[in-house]
Amino acid sequence: MQRKLKFPHLVGSKWTAQQKIEGWRHFQVVNRKNQGPWVFAELVSACDPSVRLWINARLLKERSLWQAGWRSLQEQNQDVLM
Repeated sequence: MQRKLKFPHLVGSKWTAQQKIEGWRHFQVVNRKNQGPWVFAELVSACDPSVRLWINARLLKERSLWQAGWRSLQEQNQDVLM
């Protein structure tokens, strides 16, 4: 029996960082890497493709760090108030 794939829809997903990373907030996952029990995601800034970073995909589930989709500052602030 085949094991369930962790983070099956990771590549192509869009994320908004709660804090700026190298001056940008909006990122898209362009690659994934499985290393043992961990899954890593390569994120690229939507506005500056030269800004790239690898993170543990589990960090994307941390609402204090990331939100799914591309969100405006106003949308982010509304979510904090709720």
